[in-house]
Amino acid sequence: MAFTTKLKITAAAVTGAFLLGACSPAPESTSMPEYQASASAEERLDIYVPVRLNVDLSHLSDDQKELISLLIDAAEIMDDLFWQQAYAGDKETLLSSIADPRLREFVDVNYGPWDRLNNMQPILQGVEPKPLGANYYPADMTRDEFDAADLPGKDDLYTLVRRNEAGELYTIPYSEAYREELNQAAAILRAAATVADDETMARYLEMRADAFLSNEYQASDYVWMDITESDVDVIIGPIETYEDRLFGYKAGFEAYVLVKDTEWSQRLEVYAQHLPSLQRGLPVADEYKAEAPGTDAQLNAYDIVYYAGHSNAGSKTIAVNLPNDEEVQLAKGTRRSQLKNAMQAKFDKILVPIADLLIVPEQRQHITFDAFFANTMFHEVAHGLGIKNLVNGEGTVRAALREYASPIEEGKADILGLYMVTQLLEEGVLTEGQLEDYYVTFLAGIFRSVRFGASSAHGQANMIRFNYFAEHGAFVRNEQGEYAVDMENMRAAMNSLSDLILRLQGDGDYTGVAQLFTEMGSVDAGLQGDLDRIDSADIPVDIVFEQGKSVLGL
Repeated sequence: MAFTTKLKITAAAVTGAFLLGACSPAPESTSMPEYQASASAEERLDIYVPVRLNVDLSHLSDDQKELISLLIDAAEIMDDLFWQQAYAGDKETLLSSIADPRLREFVDVNYGPWDRLNNMQPILQGVEPKPLGANYYPADMTRDEFDAADLPGKDDLYTLVRRNEAGELYTIPYSEAYREELNQAAAILRAAATVADDETMARYLEMRADAFLSNEYQASDYVWMDITESDVDVIIGPIETYEDRLFGYKAGFEAYVLVKDTEWSQRLEVYAQHLPSLQRGLPVADEYKAEAPGTDAQLNAYDIVYYAGHSNAGSKTIAVNLPNDEEVQLAKGTRRSQLKNAMQAKFDKILVPIADLLIVPEQRQHITFDAFFANTMFHEVAHGLGIKNLVNGEGTVRAALREYASPIEEGKADILGLYMVTQLLEEGVLTEGQLEDYYVTFLAGIFRSVRFGASSAHGQANMIRFNYFAEHGAFVRNEQGEYAVDMENMRAAMNSLSDLILRLQGDGDYTGVAQLFTEMGSVDAGLQGDLDRIDSADIPVDIVFEQGKSVLGL
């Protein structure tokens, strides 16, 4: 099904003197659009199915609605900033150079002329491959050049690396590189603080505004973890590092504007208290689970009303585990935010049709939304388990594993999430359904997520897990191309893969992780054939949102 709704995105700001053109330059004349679809994009313009984010806000006060309106204004600035980070050229020039409206929208959804769900293949003819470092680094910079450069803050989350006229590398903080936009966003957050009915939310918005200008985000992350009573929430700023496929160092701007589902959130509160015991029970040697997860971990359910920036690019996030700061995590835990309405849309429009095609008929009754919700939720919870610092005490896992840190962390969260479901169900803490529901839904979820491609950390993690499960007999495939879970073998594979990933992380074994991705991080011919069957059935790969103030009636 083609998507026909244009996402609301603010006009691109001036990108300054560092436009590292990764595309052919647009024509000087605007009378004839330049770009046509590449061969790889021709059959992919319908892979997204539209979902309208028309959340009911009738229970909110006028001030809360005004707060949402202001947060959407700030989110639109994050959207513009992520465009600048993802693509070195000018967004509006690019889009205006595409005549075909479906192709133009496809480029818009991908935040540039590369297909995020097809291993970053060019969408447009004549476009070069996307630089691994996106627009965080000079496109011509090599890894060796970066490693050899003596630059202050070169591997910081919130700095750009640029090249001066003499050809020398230098760094510039986000607060300086994006000063105009961040000043605007800070002013909006300060205005939002004046209408926030929750004192801690107001303080967070003020501190996040300060962070935009100071480039120091940790203090506001601590305060965000103290927001427990507000019906309106926001995740905003430079957060995830997935866009930096060169090193995994640089954070991309994004935003989520959220309305809390109080009833569902109360149902989830009970699970947080079990994190310490789950950590102690991990199937790995003691030194790899010596860290204690924060005891203030929060599990909440939300309806999302607006996505922007990284969270809106390509595959849409349906659950979030933040903050990413290891010090904040160890001190306060994290907030695991389940985006219930977006999750329901993916379950209905994508997961169920995939299961009807690829799961054996006798196991299809085990595909349930409760299991999908729990598997997704405990994926986010599992980010808080395991290990953040190397067992030898010589640094963090993230720093040691560089560009592999994000995908291996996603793999850890997936497999430990399934471990948590298993433990909590058998202890009687988790009471919905039976274990087979979670395992079969988990297998169907692999087919959904592996379609995100090798350029996605989640896609890479799912490829490894699928190949590992296949090697260990966790499922069987019949002559009709349908899959059945082998419960005993899947449990054994879950435990052994958990042990492998936790040891690789704790040892900071860059070579070992690279080998794992080389050997198991690809799609073989058999799996590709099944993915082609999904495509032939016109099952969407992901969703795209109709969103904004007009959709919400604001």
